[in-house]
Amino acid sequence: MADEPEAVNAEAWDAYGAHHLRRGTVLPEVADIDWGFEGGGPGSEVLGELTGRRVLDLGCGTARHAAHLVRAHGALVDAVDASAGQYERARGRYGSLPGLRLVLGDAVEHLRAAEPYDVVYSVNAVPYVDPHRLLPALAGALRPGGRLCFTVLHCNSRGDGPSDRVAARPEVLRLAGGGEATVRMWVLTPELWTALLTEYGLRVEGIDVLDTPEEGNRASYRLFRVTRPVRVSSRPRVDKAPPAHAAIGVGAVLYGPRGLLLGRHRRGTWELPGGTVEPGESLQETVVRELGEETGLAARPEDVRLLGTLLDDAGGVVRVTVPALVTGWRGEPSDQPGESVGRWRWFALDRLPEQLFVCSAQALTAWRPGLPIDHTPAHYTPYATGTGDS
Repeated sequence: MADEPEAVNAEAWDAYGAHHLRRGTVLPEVADIDWGFEGGGPGSEVLGELTGRRVLDLGCGTARHAAHLVRAHGALVDAVDASAGQYERARGRYGSLPGLRLVLGDAVEHLRAAEPYDVVYSVNAVPYVDPHRLLPALAGALRPGGRLCFTVLHCNSRGDGPSDRVAARPEVLRLAGGGEATVRMWVLTPELWTALLTEYGLRVEGIDVLDTPEEGNRASYRLFRVTRPVRVSSRPRVDKAPPAHAAIGVGAVLYGPRGLLLGRHRRGTWELPGGTVEPGESLQETVVRELGEETGLAARPEDVRLLGTLLDDAGGVVRVTVPALVTGWRGEPSDQPGESVGRWRWFALDRLPEQLFVCSAQALTAWRPGLPIDHTPAHYTPYATGTGDS
């Protein structure tokens, strides 16, 4: 559709290229990359090592920067632009330069079809393409560990600042010798650009402020230094803790020559040593801690073999119990101050007491399915290795 922002921009840049072809405009060679204003800000060093690297100049215009990187740094550069006029200007000047490949086409389509690049850069071209279309294609065309550097308009010469909404706005593209064209640009806050880049799997390493040195001109750009992480990141959906809707605990099975260890809860049930998992603990560490707190026995995490996961519910709360076989311990069980379970005793398996706590009963039949113990059903998933999360 002709009034869509990207269609408006394509028409304007076609007119811009044709205008300069008619004028025969010849720009001087560059000694470095000018990210915002000539002689201001960093140069090509922000791109890292370039010798022999696959590099993409996105929205290359006359390809002066691309030609500089080929000649001065030994980069292998693809330079893409959607404007036929700009492409003709570049081809007429650098079409036979070894190491430089000029491409006429849509940036996003090129990114989707290309082999991954080591480095992608763009001087003031990114804001002309819908970021929700461009950024995922950019992320996919950058190899893991690759680098992306690009500049965006932050504030125009009149002082109009960036938006916190992902929407294009009108800006003026001035033509040499007089005249102008209207373009549509995504002029966004650095925070919004950062959020969008992060959303599509990229990581912002730094942002440079590039202000015009011209007095009375309030134009300002931002140079984004971005990488594609080698490892995939993860994050919570929100900053708040999730609502609690499940309880997870362990039941420790200690069985030896004297029998099975059980203790009496103050409410009358007989139970295995065990309890709930505390933040930061592994399940094996929970078993060791609970065993020490409740019985005074000492064990090591490597003495704990996780058997599986039991899943049921209690009063509408999801309950997860992990039975664990403790294969080695030190000491004698004894009542511990402040604990609700005590009177620790060893029981033969054919003389287990009545009124077992239901979670302990479930854990025991997970360990020894043939034990004659009645309990409410639970979904049991055994661990294939018997070691669980170790």
